[in-house]
Amino acid sequence: MTVLIDSDILIEVCRGRNEEISSRWLELSQSEAEILYSPVAAAELWAGALPQEHRLLKGLFRALVCVPIDSEIGRQAGDYLRQYRKSHGIGLGDALIAAMAAQNQAALWTRNRKHYPMKGLVFC
Repeated sequence: MTVLIDSDILIEVCRGRNEEISSRWLELSQSEAEILYSPVAAAELWAGALPQEHRLLKGLFRALVCVPIDSEIGRQAGDYLRQYRKSHGIGLGDALIAAMAAQNQAALWTRNRKHYPMKGLVFC
């Protein structure tokens, strides 16, 4: 199983305040699952990080696999923007994350499912 973790989940993992997410994170990290993150999520976390959180973030990202944004992901994200920007108000970040999940056949773990109306996405 492959799972792409959205930034909202990574934020909760770092904070450790949500028992359900923390428990699920522990279970996932002890499984054979490949855990991926996107450069978009990294940018969102680094943008909001306090200096005392930098060490924690470095360790977190070191334990995960970053999905590179390539031309196929860019094309897929463009297709998603064309299809869903007006009707659902999705932005570039969400389109890229959805494309990364689709291209890597990964389940997307997010609490913001309304940001991902794309057909065929699998959620964790």
